[in-house]
This record gives sequence, structure tokens and C-alpha cells, in this order.
Amino acid sequence: MAVKATRREFIAAAAAAGVLSSTSFAKSGKADAPPNIIFIMADDIGYADVGVYGQRHIGTPNIDKLARDGLMLTQGYANSSICSPTRTALATGCYQQRFVIGLEEPVGRDAPEDIGLPLEQPTIASVLKKQGYHTALVGKWHLGDTPWHGPLQHGYDHFFGIQKGAADYFRHRVEFDRDAPGDGLYLDNEPVERQGYLTKLFADETIDIIRKSGGKTPFFISLHFNAPHWPWEGPHDEEVSGKLKSIFHMDGGTLETYAEMVRSMDSNIGRVLATLDELNIADNTIVIFTSDNGGERFSDTWPFVGVKGELLEGGIRVPLTIRWPARIKPGSLSDQVMTSMDFAPTLLKAAGGTPANYSFDGMDLLPVLLGEEKPRERTLFWRFKANEQAAVRQGEWKYLKMADQEHLFNVVRDPRERAELKHRHPEKFAELKALHAKWNKGMLPYPDSSFSEDVHRSYSDRY
Repeated sequence: MAVKATRREFIAAAAAAGVLSSTSFAKSGKADAPPNIIFIMADDIGYADVGVYGQRHIGTPNIDKLARDGLMLTQGYANSSICSPTRTALATGCYQQRFVIGLEEPVGRDAPEDIGLPLEQPTIASVLKKQGYHTALVGKWHLGDTPWHGPLQHGYDHFFGIQKGAADYFRHRVEFDRDAPGDGLYLDNEPVERQGYLTKLFADETIDIIRKSGGKTPFFISLHFNAPHWPWEGPHDEEVSGKLKSIFHMDGGTLETYAEMVRSMDSNIGRVLATLDELNIADNTIVIFTSDNGGERFSDTWPFVGVKGELLEGGIRVPLTIRWPARIKPGSLSDQVMTSMDFAPTLLKAAGGTPANYSFDGMDLLPVLLGEEKPRERTLFWRFKANEQAAVRQGEWKYLKMADQEHLFNVVRDPRERAELKHRHPEKFAELKALHAKWNKGMLPYPDSSFSEDVHRSYSDRY
């Protein structure tokens, strides 16, 4: 097993080297050319499934190196505790609840075939494309189907991956019943067949795109791994794949299988990073690693409680590292609160600016990350239909509602959300509850029924 460092060891080593700072972006050596961007998003990885965030039994040397060579944020969040709503926020820079597709938690197998973002809605990919970037999405899409709402319909020049929320890692299909196999891999708008383990195939395609760029046109690659989402299949488990009756195998998986899936993703990220070095383009390439939501059943979310599908910190707090050698000093650390919808305004700013008519709910945090401003206090909102959950994060405070239980926590002092403070601080509790009610009135209401009711019930059964 690869040697790994804990979060404490990372901080201590960086401090000893004199490079640790909450505002330690380099202010010199700015590249003249627009930066390349590789946005790597894992699927269902837990906050502490990464070495520098505290992982105790999985080696992730390449993701750890991204943190050591760049910026590690300790308060990264996903916009939702489940996949496609977060991807909606990531694409648009807005709260997902502004869009009908964002009310699907997640977009389910019974959703209409034409569900997706409004075609006129700008996305981070469509804006970067207009600004001269070659745009590609490799991996999991989960925001609608081609030819109505695939990646090519929403700003990407190229797509290789899966349209749905999951797929067998060897058969590449979403199969809830082996007698009725579903969608498989797509190349742009057409089905395609490939052989191999999905995690490696996605890295292969990304490397091919990077090599073909030639260093002349800046690229924006969304590398959205489906790992370590179920089905629980490591790179050597092809025999297991052949025996599965359904990829949604609640009786499957082990900690070791999960570890193998994470290690495979990490090693393939290493291959992508090595390609940047080989082509001498790493210096002006922004590489981001994060997750679409908190971890699921085999994940490590320490020190938080809660998992995917819950608005406890473990369901929405995610690892978040950013490397940009031309601008970021190695070993940088920040406690800036940053969430999925912040990437669009922040990356567009880094790429040269945002059109004046493109509005966001997310915040351009580049000045903070560059050390030009102190960390900004945020007020962020969540809701999740299963169990009628709601949450607000403001400064150190968090309001949380789960079913008929409401809470107030100080998640900086009490990250495990165990010290109930609503009776000690009734004014703050009332303030945050009222703020959520006001925000919620500005969002689209949930429909009377949902295409994802089966998913909502499965998460509600946990309580």
C-alpha cells in the first residue's frame, strides 16, 4: 500500500517548509495565456477517503500530491447530498432548485427522455467554448439524454462516457435487470463499444484529448469519474461483474473492494497528471479534485457524521484541492467555504472573465484564493426532499432540519454536529430558520410527485 499522509501531517510539513498560508497564491509569474482546466469530480467519495483529509486505510498519493503542490480547502461543500442536483449547480453556477431538472434527486430511470437544463441556459462549458476553449466531458453526465440534453447540447464539443447515474464497470451499462440492459457508453451523440475498466477508459480518453490539443487551444475537460459509486467492482473484479443480476446490489461490496476502486481512480489521475508534465503544460493548467456529494456506505467521512442523501456534514462536505503552478504556491491551505456552484464564476474569472449578462448564485472566489482578499463569510442553503431536510450554513453556524427535528450547531467547533445549541442561542436559530424559509420561497417548489420517489424512500428508510 502506498505511503500516505494525514491531514495533520500535511499541515505540519507545509508549515515547516514555510509555505502554509490561507492566502498563499503566488502574485507573480502569471501566465499570459488562458489556463487549461481539468475539473476532476469523483462520485460518492467521502471527505476522509483521501489521504490528506484523514484517510486511514487507502493510499491516494496522486490526489495528495495535488493538495501538496497546490491549495487544499478544508471547507469544501457539494450543492446537494446526491449526484445530479450538484451537477446542475456545477454546470450553471446557480442553485439547482431554479431548474426543473434540479428538483430530480437524482434524475431517475423513469424521468422523461427530454428532461434537462433549458437549452438557452448558459453553462460553464458553453461560455468557455465561446471564449475559445475546446470543451470536453469525459465520464458521468447524468443531466439528461442525447440528443435532447446530452453534453453536446449544453456547451461541450466532445463527450465520452455514460449518460445515466451509474454503470457496470466492465459491461458499461446501467442494468437494474440483466434481462433488460440499459444505456451504455456514448461517443458524442452515438452509442459506442469499448473494452476495459471504466475508470481507466475515462483516463485514457482524457489523456488522448490532452495530447490532441497540441498546446495551441486551451482546453476545459470535465473528467467526471463514476468511481467509487456502486456497483462495487475493483479493476480485477470482472468475474464479479459477470455474476451481478443488478448493478444496484445492496448485498455487495466490501471495504477492500471500495479501497481498490479509490486506488484505481487515484492511479489514473496520476496518469493524467504525468501527461501534463510530459507535454510541459502543467504550469498553466488548473487541476481541481472534488466530489459530487458526501460518501456512501463504505466511505470514511470522519470527523463528520452523515452520508450521501443526508444534509449532515458527512453528506455534503467534500474534499477540494486546486493546483495551478503558475499561480498557486505549494502547500497552500484555506478555510474558505466553497461549494459546487462557485466553480463556474471562479473558473470563468480565471479564464479571462465572465460575460456581463451571465448571473450566478455562486460566488467568484478567485480574489480570495489569490490572496487579494480575506476569506468571505457565506450564507449557503440546502434542501433535500427525502425526509424533508433543510440546512443553512452561515459563518460558524448551521441550521439543520431532518424530518420533524430541527437543530442548531457550531460546525467549526463541533464538526460532528452533536452539541445542540438551539436552546442556548434561540435568536440565531430563529434567524437561520427564517432565512431558509425566505430562500426557499424563491426556488421552484417540489412537484406533487417525483420521478425519483423510489430514491427518496430508500434514503428515508435510514431514519
